[in-house]
Amino acid sequence: MIYSILDLAYVMKGDTFTETFEKSAKSAAFTEKLGYTRYWLSEHHNMPNVISAATSVLIGYIAANTKKIRVGSGGIMLPNHTTLSIAEQFGTLASMYPNRIDLGLGRAPGTDGLTAQTLRRGQMDFHYDFEKHIHELETYFSTSNSEAKVRALPGEGVEVPFYILGSSIDSAFLAAKLGRPYAFAGHFAPAQFYSALEIYRENFKPSEYLDQPYVMLCANFILGETTEEAHYLSRTMYQSFANILTDNRQAIVSPDECDLENLSEQQLGMLKNMTAFSFIGDQKTVKEKFDDFVEQTKIDEIIISTNIFDFDKKMKSYELAASLFQS
Repeated sequence: MIYSILDLAYVMKGDTFTETFEKSAKSAAFTEKLGYTRYWLSEHHNMPNVISAATSVLIGYIAANTKKIRVGSGGIMLPNHTTLSIAEQFGTLASMYPNRIDLGLGRAPGTDGLTAQTLRRGQMDFHYDFEKHIHELETYFSTSNSEAKVRALPGEGVEVPFYILGSSIDSAFLAAKLGRPYAFAGHFAPAQFYSALEIYRENFKPSEYLDQPYVMLCANFILGETTEEAHYLSRTMYQSFANILTDNRQAIVSPDECDLENLSEQQLGMLKNMTAFSFIGDQKTVKEKFDDFVEQTKIDEIIISTNIFDFDKKMKSYELAASLFQS
């Protein structure tokens, strides 16, 4: 099982932004030694507790503090940018760190509507042509664009693999049509995963980039020395998702500061649905559950999201997870 990391650059209560970024760099260096394949950062905006907004800048910082792990976006929200700017940014990154940069692409705003409108200079396209702009990116990276009046330099001729991200069947159809790897956001929107998985595999068309379907799933992993410890640590994750439901924008808090008991029945139901793909427990418990899941889904790669307040406990969870995947 190929295993990777998704980092949202969570801001823990009491940490500065600088300390948050330093923790991400330490986390990347640590997980590199544990055999993780990728370290991806996700684009979010206007969120006090998630500061991966300048995603390409943060990717460069992580790549500079590691040696071999692949670093990339999980993902870049393409409607927020021009395709030329992304080709230039990732062409620059891949020129600095050859054969290490991934470009995961999504079409969600990664933020609230007003912020998205600001990012897009007021141009909200409700019929956004994701496929068209992916092809534009391909053109900018291609050497066949060398005679064009508008070129991505750096970018042109640089090898940067694309990954289609999504949480719906629409993205599954598109990834299959384009013959690209498909990464599903199961860590917060698992509802359509099984339908999307079937659609992607049944409709996949081999391409110059990929011969057969390649499925990546992002899920929540929180491991502890005991199952009791893991469930205690997971309170932070559940509180973070509850804060999304209640629009409570605050830093990530410790398990002891969580207030999950006062959620309504409706909110608890939504929280349960959001976190359906969460593997929580000691190593043995999680391994049994995950082995069954892999047998059922035949996924090719797992990307783990681990929202634990205590940094040392988070690193321990990564270590336990790596050992599980290696077995």
